[in-house]
Amino acid sequence: MKKIMTALIIAALLPAGARALEPVGEEALAVAVPSAVLMEKTTGELIYEKDAHTPGAPASVTKIMTLLLIMEEIGAGRLSPDDVVVCSSRAASMGGSQIWLEEGEQMTVDDMLKAVAVVSANDCAVALAEHVSGSEESFVRRMNARAAELGMTGTRFCDCTGLTDDPEHLTTAYDVALMSRELISCDLIKTYSTIWMDTLRNGEAELVNTNRLVRFYKGTTGLKTGFTRKAMYCLSATAERDGTEYIAVVMHGASSDERFESAKALLNFAFANYALCPLRSPKPLPPVCVTLGASDSVQPAYGGQESLLLEKSGLGELNYEFVLPQALEAPVAEGEQIGEMIVRSSGSELARVPLLAGSAVGRLKLFSLYGRMLARLFGS
Repeated sequence: MKKIMTALIIAALLPAGARALEPVGEEALAVAVPSAVLMEKTTGELIYEKDAHTPGAPASVTKIMTLLLIMEEIGAGRLSPDDVVVCSSRAASMGGSQIWLEEGEQMTVDDMLKAVAVVSANDCAVALAEHVSGSEESFVRRMNARAAELGMTGTRFCDCTGLTDDPEHLTTAYDVALMSRELISCDLIKTYSTIWMDTLRNGEAELVNTNRLVRFYKGTTGLKTGFTRKAMYCLSATAERDGTEYIAVVMHGASSDERFESAKALLNFAFANYALCPLRSPKPLPPVCVTLGASDSVQPAYGGQESLLLEKSGLGELNYEFVLPQALEAPVAEGEQIGEMIVRSSGSELARVPLLAGSAVGRLKLFSLYGRMLARLFGS
């Protein structure tokens, strides 16, 4: 039922005439890990899924949501990378991956973000959570609220690190893809997630990225590894080439090599077989005349999504046809559909994109209409 609803939601977001891709099965692409998802970033289209909706322990992949909330705080202007965070006793007591913060130690948000993104530092994750929300518990409530907003129906967070073995701390491969897509939409994160090696504390602490794809896979933009004995080896890997970015999520692999090789296989498949078809014409949209309007014309604007994901074999020479009226009669409401653009590939129709009124045009009042008539009369 969940898969059906997901397909219906995706179909509803597509331009008229466009069809959602059917995710390929294991007969077309086999990966060793028990759970996996391959998604395109711009459209959110699923290309591949394998046991994508079964909840399981996510380990440090949890920190994708932690990083997302921090990025959104920075984007909203409530937090700055230059702000100084003071480490609490609780943050200093975290085990697992860490940079061994001491209680009372001060470090900038920028350096702590670097530590979380590069070496999955649990102490920095908790310190940031406490700085933003006052406590980790309060921050976790925000994590769950944001997960609900993103449609992550198979997810429940109990901490901001993924370090604990709480049996209720769960997510799915599909949900990880959803929050990964949202995180990489924040351009700032790639400042951190693409670091291979760096240092902190004036060079005294060395950082090496736990995601070895950053160094060894062309186009890697991130994103987050995870491991506990319960979750096994997890990874959300993102990579971009020629303006198209994909998200490969692999969960519960038997070894570190297995998760990286599985992610590479997914990304290789995407880059080899799919491409984005732009649903925007390279030519400017022509203005449409408005009769009896306060303005003589209205400028169309595009509606719907900007791109369509297609198999490369089905993408030929693109043609864009504007279907617009010669004139509209005022009033015209902003956002009102006034036409459409038909997108064709080698003559075959791919999509119909709604063209909307870019601004409102009110109807001329009688006095203004009379004045315009006089101006035209005497002007002639």
